Amino acid sequence: MKRLRYRDQDIDSVDARLLRSLESAGRTSIADLARALGMAAPSVAERLKRLEEAGVIRRFTVEVDPAALGYALAAYIRVRPTSGQISTVAKLLAELPEIVECDRITGDDCFIARAHVRSVEALERLIDRIVPFAQTNTSIIQSSPVKRRLPPLNDEGGAIGESP
Repeated sequence: MKRLRYRDQDIDSVDARLLRSLESAGRTSIADLARALGMAAPSVAERLKRLEEAGVIRRFTVEVDPAALGYALAAYIRVRPTSGQISTVAKLLAELPEIVECDRITGDDCFIARAHVRSVEALERLIDRIVPFAQTNTSIIQSSPVKRRLPPLNDEGGAIGESP
């Protein structure tokens, strides 16, 4: 059995199939995963354990539809802190419950945050909490043609321009 060594090295095709199975149905039992992969359940459990220990699998979670909870509006907010306010803005973004994810980025802005709110008025109130410390540029999300997914795995080839 090939061992997963480090985060920056390829996984084998069995681990890739296992990750794809989990992505499509995260609540699948080890027994069902084993049947789908044609393996013994203890072998699948061991692979899962190794993927977790290597940091490939960070956690098992649930995906919730914000619209079903009444958060019908989603937006990206690009944030450019005013001079000396970057740590204040980072802390504020982390504390705002409407911000569901946020990345520090390169370029003109320092952060890009995804927010879910109930209305345009709620979005305005959210932005008003940020503007004392930063400039914002907001884009309302109309649809998401590409949902969050796994990056290419070893048997799918690399990004454009990379050699396999």
